[in-house]
Amino acid sequence: MEKVAEILTEASAEAVEPRFRALAAGDVMEKAPGDVVTVADRDAERIISRRLRELLPLPVVGEEAVAADPALARALHNEPACWLVDPVDGTANFVAGRPDFAVMASLIRDGEAVAAWIWQPMTRTSYAAELGAGAWRDGRRLTRPPAAAQPAQWRGSIKRYLRKPGLFPGLHRRTPPFGELTEGRRSAGMEYPQVADGGLEFLLYWRTLPWDHAPGSLLVRETGGVSARLDGSPYRADPPGGEDGLLVAADPQVWERTRNILLGLDYGQDLGLD
Repeated sequence: MEKVAEILTEASAEAVEPRFRALAAGDVMEKAPGDVVTVADRDAERIISRRLRELLPLPVVGEEAVAADPALARALHNEPACWLVDPVDGTANFVAGRPDFAVMASLIRDGEAVAAWIWQPMTRTSYAAELGAGAWRDGRRLTRPPAAAQPAQWRGSIKRYLRKPGLFPGLHRRTPPFGELTEGRRSAGMEYPQVADGGLEFLLYWRTLPWDHAPGSLLVRETGGVSARLDGSPYRADPPGGEDGLLVAADPQVWERTRNILLGLDYGQDLGLD
């Protein structure tokens, strides 16, 4: 566990941090419309992938490698085990000079994350989780404080586009029961630890690329939380193009109550507005 954390920290120090707020002309490219990548992403992924293979010789599913060759993502289902790497989670923030970005990796076995690592360079904070063994922040056991009893005291993140008609009809009328809603930090590597630490009670995502969500989902689960599809099925690290929608919550009770409110099933809060 410690060795992978070192790999992420050292790759960040070598390839990512020196370029923060110092990207040169030509260092930022568009790999898809509206989706940017930088030389820092690509260099960090190469370093991390090489060193992870030296540590444990398994296929590596890296975000940038998959962008170049989508077939590489099949290893998540076709191989008994593989590494999953997100060299800069929150690239748009990184390009804009905002400090909300992270370097992440996870070990996947039969489609399930069994170990995960998140390094937040600008806060110098490291998170790790191991299936069935717990979660850690900076090497110390991470225990989340209990969530408040009522939704009016919960803090959560729902992206604004999810509140528009279509995905969740009437959602804009159902969100007032929550105490505080944010737009999120545009980086799963910054958001999931907020649930594990006690800063947020829930997160609602739609697009769920595996490198974004496998590390944080395991981290939250190992602190007693839930990361599940809206039908209740546990999150798995599926290749891109799979099922959309993911609700992450501090504990099973918060997950169930939040889901019911979002879907209009909690009539005590919804009052039949749909």
